[in-house]
Amino acid sequence: MSQVSLPQSLYPDLPLTALAPMQDVTNLWFMKILARYGSPDYFFTEYFRVRDDSRLNRKILASITENDTNRPVFAQMIGESIPDLVRTAKELCQYNIAGIDLNMGCPAPRVYRKNVGGGLLREPEKVNRILGELRSAVSERPLTVKMRVGFDNTDNFEEILDIINCHNIDLLSLHGRTVKEMYRGEVKYDLIAQAVKRVNCPVLANGNIDSAATALKVLSQTGAAGVMVGRWAIANPWIFNQIRQILRSEPILLVPLVEVREYIDCLRQTPEAVKTPPRARAGHLKMYLNYIALLVDAEGHFLRLMRKTQTEVELLKLCDRVLLDSNKNLALAPYSSH
Repeated sequence: MSQVSLPQSLYPDLPLTALAPMQDVTNLWFMKILARYGSPDYFFTEYFRVRDDSRLNRKILASITENDTNRPVFAQMIGESIPDLVRTAKELCQYNIAGIDLNMGCPAPRVYRKNVGGGLLREPEKVNRILGELRSAVSERPLTVKMRVGFDNTDNFEEILDIINCHNIDLLSLHGRTVKEMYRGEVKYDLIAQAVKRVNCPVLANGNIDSAATALKVLSQTGAAGVMVGRWAIANPWIFNQIRQILRSEPILLVPLVEVREYIDCLRQTPEAVKTPPRARAGHLKMYLNYIALLVDAEGHFLRLMRKTQTEVELLKLCDRVLLDSNKNLALAPYSSH
């Protein structure tokens, strides 16, 4: 069986860019906001949990059915029951999806303890069976995999890459840390480079792509077909445009802090945020500001003050003080210091 064609990218002359799937973040509204600042080539949904009694989550489905960003959206699944993964994949293929993505990388302990997400990397034989059945079920659409380099070590890494080849996977998104490392420690870009040489499909390099400069360095170091950006796209929704600028050797446009403040308002005014009970709104916004604050102020003062705020009003006043009152000429640095 030959591989299926991936959807057309925005700029076929440039490496691919993708927004990493992040639970509770990469919903319809975040995709819409990101599209205002510069879409990636590909979006991936939050994961559809797959069990014997699971049904398609309506909220996650909306990020496919109501998506007007004009960018392809891959439907991500997480689970280990083969009949139910096949059933769910077939159901999802009835919608306007770019392809089916299997999550084999989620590092949350509550997830991997159920032997799903990153937990699957401990069982290459199970991965082989799952991918074999999914490939048979999803023959007309791309079948993609998001994974890490191993569970608590990289002993199974090459075996799993060979399984990826065996089932003609169409795209591999690879985070260069183990599941147990979560988001700590150095990203093993050398292992991503090894995967690029070993697998027959395009590889997206993932893990700590915190700026356009880092993206350029990682592409050069790994030979990957593109980059997948997660947390740093929350901090900086301009990052995909900045990556395209640096790839074309164009100057990276600085983002004035007043625009960062407007971005925070966009996050605050989504239908989802507005429906959040008033007492929980500060917490909802802090989920995003945990990342934005670090990019605005690498010293961490803004982050510490932000976390101490109790209400949305208090939080927004702090944002005004830091982003509007301090110095109107300040801009978000396109090169991260991390």
